Amino acid sequence: MRLFPASVKHQCNRMAAMLRVLLLATFYTFALTAQPPTPAPPKPAGPKGLPPIVPKAEELKLIESKVNELEGLLKGLTGKDAALITDVEVFAKAGRFLLEFPQTFFTQDGINQAITVLDQGLERARQLQKGSAPWAVGKGRKIHAYRSALDGSVQPYGITVPESYDGTRPTRLYVWLHGRDQTLTESSFIYKFPNASKSLTYATADLGQITLDCYGRWNNANHWAGEVDIFEAIADVSRRYKVDPKRIILRGFSLGGAGAWHIALQYPDRFAAAEIGAGTYPRRSQMPGFPPYQGGPLRIWENIIDWSLNAFNIPIAGHDGDSDTQTAVIPQEPGKPSRGQLESSLRVRAQLEKEGFPSAGETGNWTVPGTSNIFLISEKTGHGVSAPVRQRLDAFLKEHGDRGIVSPDQVRFLTYTTRYNKAHWVSIDGMAKHYERAEVNARRDAAREKYEITTANVTHLELREMNTAKELKLDGQMVRIKPASQISLMKGPLGWRPTKESGLRKRHALQGPIDDAFLQPFLLVRPTGTPWNPAAHEQALRILARFDRVYARYYRSHPRIKDDKDVTAADFANYNVALFGDPGSNRWIAKLRTKLPLRWTRESIGVGAQSFSAAEHVPALIYPNPLQPQRYVVLNSGLTIDEREYHGDYSMPKLGDLAILKVEAGSESPNVAFATLLNELWQLP
Repeated sequence: MRLFPASVKHQCNRMAAMLRVLLLATFYTFALTAQPPTPAPPKPAGPKGLPPIVPKAEELKLIESKVNELEGLLKGLTGKDAALITDVEVFAKAGRFLLEFPQTFFTQDGINQAITVLDQGLERARQLQKGSAPWAVGKGRKIHAYRSALDGSVQPYGITVPESYDGTRPTRLYVWLHGRDQTLTESSFIYKFPNASKSLTYATADLGQITLDCYGRWNNANHWAGEVDIFEAIADVSRRYKVDPKRIILRGFSLGGAGAWHIALQYPDRFAAAEIGAGTYPRRSQMPGFPPYQGGPLRIWENIIDWSLNAFNIPIAGHDGDSDTQTAVIPQEPGKPSRGQLESSLRVRAQLEKEGFPSAGETGNWTVPGTSNIFLISEKTGHGVSAPVRQRLDAFLKEHGDRGIVSPDQVRFLTYTTRYNKAHWVSIDGMAKHYERAEVNARRDAAREKYEITTANVTHLELREMNTAKELKLDGQMVRIKPASQISLMKGPLGWRPTKESGLRKRHALQGPIDDAFLQPFLLVRPTGTPWNPAAHEQALRILARFDRVYARYYRSHPRIKDDKDVTAADFANYNVALFGDPGSNRWIAKLRTKLPLRWTRESIGVGAQSFSAAEHVPALIYPNPLQPQRYVVLNSGLTIDEREYHGDYSMPKLGDLAILKVEAGSESPNVAFATLLNELWQLP
């Protein structure tokens, strides 16, 4: 017996479905925008979610004795080649960090591997003591390390040198970004790399290339320190081996694919091509409810789709299997079927079509006319690649590796921040409004004499390769220029004009948010004086202690820290400096406080028309350093991302450029009383 007509039943089903979507959207918005104190992170899990193994006391004692022995040998290597010492030191670092974070042994294999790795380090140290370094010569797979300018740490990487390499001529370099491995540590990376199996996803045709396997500071989709790791490792390989800088190719899959999408689309002129497999597709930036100081920066790190147009400037091969079941979206879109991490390349391809570059070809084997991009799907394949697609990818890598980076006569480039601002001969060095789309469409003739450029949301441009330029039409205006290797231009009330204007404004690597300071070499400064307000001072010290601990745990380095009394003028010249404390306890905050966009007295902290009790609040701020305007000064903050996001695919800046934090006894991550983004002139909006 039918109680309701079919049409009524259909309408009820539709209403129920809409209600479910609304409830889910409300839940996600609340969950992501509510800002409770960050809970204690979950205990790290071992393989398949099992608790990490607890090393026996005698195992820890053995490992510590080997670390101590190796560190003792390192002290006797003074005067040896610095790069070779670093190649030894990384073994000691691997052991020392396992002792500091024993939960990262994960398995009994991890303990056994650590002992083997330390023995290998001891062997290297004794070899170098005798004047030899056999690991630094020869062919095949081996471990090197570099000293990071970012934080002074030693970081490992793997290198594969082909039999054909003779060091007489520059060769191509393939850069590999690894997938997720929750048991990964320096120790396991060093142990596994020399004899790791070459899966179809990883393996490529031998064209005489050197292959660099980036450690990437653990599992972070190459964000923050993981991003810096790529370029520092490339630089170190290029110092040791003869690498052709125009034939460096980026590759990654899964978590490494997420990193490769980010790097390829935001550094589109650094690589001859990019092969990107899978990679999670983040979409928090498309969700409502974020305050502007969080929602704006989300456009930078949380949505590769927004950056798809930059594939115009770099050949990209996006691919994955047709049966991928890996997580594609965070959060998953309610009611919509997912194609796993294949979603990433599908959506980049769809966005390119919206940008005016529709695909051609058969489903799963697309080209994109007007660009050098291809998008491939491996049939009857899960999270991986099929043999036929592997052949197509190898041909793509050969084609663009043979060609190398070529400066094009047209650049189509967009950005949401001056941090990522460059494509070939064009740089956006000023924006009318950060975190909104800024775009350049630049053309030149083959003789490089006539240029026609249109822009949107751009106030400052830098043009290179202009030595033969005679005519520049910019946003419909004829601009008088003189030929030069580089020309700087500014848009004013009367239009564009050449200028070397250098006033205080947001520009490349000086645009915030707070977290941006930690993409370049940085120094943390600890207070030693008498605080104005002890409770606020202690809150600042807890923030400092948390950043030191969490950064070390997940980005594999303790940051540089100095007492304020030991900081020199050279430190301000060399580093972005993060100052902790208050004007009473930190001498440098005292010197700078009247030159920053807040009012800080013993009684109150003023921001615009608002005032907060200085005994109950602590300011967090990023600002061009008045003592060294090409560097940042930061107050009372490290990276503002949640601890759980250090080892995930996404890492959202939480505080903008300026925040007032509540003093909360015992809390390392206090609640926010006020936060904002400063405007393009570094002023309160």
